[in-house]
Amino acid sequence: MSVKEAVISEIERVAEENSKSLPPLTEDLVLLDSGLDSLAIAILVSRLEETLGVDPFSEFDDMAYPVTLGDFIRLYEHAAQHQIVTTRAAG
Repeated sequence: MSVKEAVISEIERVAEENSKSLPPLTEDLVLLDSGLDSLAIAILVSRLEETLGVDPFSEFDDMAYPVTLGDFIRLYEHAAQHQIVTTRAAG
């Protein structure tokens, strides 16, 4: 499963568990318009850390908060790639 697929899957799961309806999950969807509240986003970030093994919000000091779903996905893709590079360099 790709990072993008994992993010989309977890968003749908969190929304369903919280009885939230979602707009179409396009890359230009503004996260504040996603229908997920701050608690749902926190649950999403926690689940993505479990699923992907990365938490970009604690790993990067100089990052900008993602505005769109596309930004959010790219943030996780970057963190996952950074983890692979770091792991290879250490090994």
